[in-house]
Amino acid sequence: MAKVPIKVTVNGEEHSSDVEPRMLLVHFLRETLRLTGTHIGCDTSHCGACTVVMDGRAVKSCTVFAIQADGRSIMTVEGLEQDGKLHPLQDGFFQEHGLQCGYCTPGMLMTGYAFLKTNSDPSDDEIRHAISGNLCRCTGYVNIIKAYQYAAQKMREGGA
Repeated sequence: MAKVPIKVTVNGEEHSSDVEPRMLLVHFLRETLRLTGTHIGCDTSHCGACTVVMDGRAVKSCTVFAIQADGRSIMTVEGLEQDGKLHPLQDGFFQEHGLQCGYCTPGMLMTGYAFLKTNSDPSDDEIRHAISGNLCRCTGYVNIIKAYQYAAQKMREGGA
């Protein structure tokens, strides 16, 4: 199969690569760019472990072809930490014990990043709705909601 050239900005860094048209974005990130923080959970878009932010929107990277990301800006979980400082969401997961096995965490973090950019003071119900496309197999939802609330407060105070 003929490869197609793409250029994509990932976590602020531009990358050029030739990809097969059928390559999924999640595989491009993990296998080509070696950004393994984005997890592959179900390959059916049900779990949300592969969520990344593309042009400001949370997307499940197992449902996007790499060629669809051509010319776009992608943020993965590796892009949250800046200058050695955790993003308020990452700190919230630590402080509020939102992390259990960790498999859903990258997707939950990226969903939260996009969500809190559009809703700086969410209710618990709004958070529940925002994470409804992400599955936590450990049922850590209560603490994940607390982590989002922690991050939202820190962000309102100027933490990111």
